[in-house]
Amino acid sequence: MPCILHIETSTTICSVAVSEQGQLIFEKSSFEGPSHAALLGVFVEEALVLLKEMHRTPDAIAVSSGPGSYTGLRIGVSMAKGLCFGYGIPLIAIPTLEILASKAIRFIQGPEGSLYIPMLDARRMEVYAAIYDRDMQPVRETQADIVTVDTYTDFLTGHPVYFFGNGAAKCKEIIGSPAAFFIDQVDPLATDMIGLAEKAYHAGDFEDTAYFEPFYLKEFVATVAKNKILGNS
Repeated sequence: MPCILHIETSTTICSVAVSEQGQLIFEKSSFEGPSHAALLGVFVEEALVLLKEMHRTPDAIAVSSGPGSYTGLRIGVSMAKGLCFGYGIPLIAIPTLEILASKAIRFIQGPEGSLYIPMLDARRMEVYAAIYDRDMQPVRETQADIVTVDTYTDFLTGHPVYFFGNGAAKCKEIIGSPAAFFIDQVDPLATDMIGLAEKAYHAGDFEDTAYFEPFYLKEFVATVAKNKILGNS
């Protein structure tokens, strides 16, 4: 079973974890604000010291691939790439919204038909969101949404729909459907990547380390502008 070092820096939280055989053996997170540049290297070094004491090296590096903060993702992906090149090991990229969805589903197993909508804040009433069912199957892929009272009407048809992530708070007063539920304090952490990274590792779902780039939230502006020009919003 693999030993995987996990890096999550897509939001203001800086988080590192190490798993072996699917079990957590190291975790360090800071909720103090966007201090990735100062803390990520320290957390990774602590993880590597532990692995050295165990006479182990990582078999792969998993990194949150966005959408998310430009600075946070750039720092996290740069560190992940450096480790992959240094150890000669593969890179695993886990979408941030998938990390959030898997965490929320573990928290709340809704009834059959439930939907889960992870959201990352962009600006004003704009979010990046995806939609999953309770089996983690995508119902709608990640896209840029401008949140209005009608944005998710087609999905609020009686079954519970759970909204969460740092973009969900802005929706509470807008989405008034009785089918809408909001889950607080669902943040992406490196520990939440373990199951997803293990699955990717065994499937051989690796990135081309040299050319991999994360999905930055700054791309939202261009996406929304294009949609407006094409009349899609």
